[in-house]
Amino acid sequence: MKTQIPNWLIIIGGFGQIFTALIYPYIRHKVFDWYNDVKQLKPLNQEIAKTYGRYIQGLNFSFGLIAILLPNDLKNGTHLALALTGLIAAYWVGKVATQVAYYPMYQIPQKPIFKIGSYFMNSLFTLFAIVYTWLVIYNISLVF
Repeated sequence: MKTQIPNWLIIIGGFGQIFTALIYPYIRHKVFDWYNDVKQLKPLNQEIAKTYGRYIQGLNFSFGLIAILLPNDLKNGTHLALALTGLIAAYWVGKVATQVAYYPMYQIPQKPIFKIGSYFMNSLFTLFAIVYTWLVIYNISLVF
């Protein structure tokens, strides 16, 4: 498997991941009314929920920054490239699997902007999962 992964694809994925980090608070607030739901939790659980939300936002932003600034390092066949792309691939494949398995049970508001946004975000998540899985396979082919 020596098919080179183009840097532009990795970089587009990076900008997409930063976009997801930046849009995340809007989605929580406008689409899911998340903040009102969190207020119903006990104070410690409120902080835990907010902390996990920040972790997600921080990871998405960080993964995007890494992709934009270091696309060649993500595909150089080192053990570190394999480990990092494996981590990011697992993150996004897990996100897509969770989205498919659990989210259809819940209703999102039926405004056209939210419906279109849902398809767009799911397409982005799938793109991230594909790009990083491809990077993992590529790095495996170079490492072993």
